[in-house]
Amino acid sequence: MSILPKYGLLQLRNSARIYTKDVAESLQLFKKETKNLKVTLFISYHPDELEELDSAINFLKGFGVLIHVDWLDEHFARDKSDATTTQLQQQIRENSKFIFLATETAVQHKWCDWVLRLAATIKAPEDIAILPIREDFSDYGGAEYLKKYTYIKEDDFNAQVYNVKYPHGKEIALSEWFEL
Repeated sequence: MSILPKYGLLQLRNSARIYTKDVAESLQLFKKETKNLKVTLFISYHPDELEELDSAINFLKGFGVLIHVDWLDEHFARDKSDATTTQLQQQIRENSKFIFLATETAVQHKWCDWVLRLAATIKAPEDIAILPIREDFSDYGGAEYLKKYTYIKEDDFNAQVYNVKYPHGKEIALSEWFEL
């Protein structure tokens, strides 16, 4: 299986940088520099995994997307109230694509799973993708997601080429998926 290992994602992050910033500073810069990009994307992740989020943002920015991350919004309530649900629904609806950063921690976290299921009630299945990240040298514990949702994977034959694989088996280039 060609699921991206965590170490590989971190390498992509570092290769995308001309200079080195810590994670907090990098995420602050991200909030400022993505305003002129075109395809809108909501990314859901586990809130304790900022390094993985930063790496995923740097990886996805290479495809020319405008990324919205709810937990980085200072006005976002971090609870499960009706207001939070309404705000999440609006943000998911306003963005053309939804990606779930499916790390081992996130796939076992009830809030992350809930947000993914919420997105599935709002977005068309073809507009939702899982970005599965496994710990290095381990099996991926979120295999049930890969059977149910479209997911992003490294190409089987070309390193550094990424595809989106649909549950029925069809694969297209990640860049093409962003254009649909």
